[in-house]
Amino acid sequence: MENQNLEIRPFDAAADTKRLSDIWFDASMKAHPFIGEPRLIEQRQLIEKEYLPKAETWVADHNGKAVGFISLLDSFIGGIFIAPDRQGMGVGRKLVAHALDRKGELSLEVYTANEQAMRFYASIGFQELSRRDVDDFGYPFPNAALHLKR
Repeated sequence: MENQNLEIRPFDAAADTKRLSDIWFDASMKAHPFIGEPRLIEQRQLIEKEYLPKAETWVADHNGKAVGFISLLDSFIGGIFIAPDRQGMGVGRKLVAHALDRKGELSLEVYTANEQAMRFYASIGFQELSRRDVDDFGYPFPNAALHLKR
């Protein structure tokens, strides 16, 4: 069973930051190659120093090893990243279900060029609310705003 021994637990900054940063980077390189490695390397510092410490982060742990995480800003998913070798095994679904149980509804923005993510969110019931032509940094990477209610 793909989710056997998968536990969702709170983020522990001392124990998890490096591993989650690695997951974020590897998953971002796969899902967002259009951003480019130099920008992703720059953003990695923000992930470690700003985003992870400030968000409510939940870690998917398989047999004692972090394999993915979801970071929430209230009911907004600031990020959900799964180790590339664990994608397609239900880890993301379990993280979203955990967050939805806690919050009752969820919203997020996703790069529309990330077709795998767009399909994933649609498959679990997220509805598209709107689109914009630039990302948070003003780059011409279209984003879609999505929403899910329990």
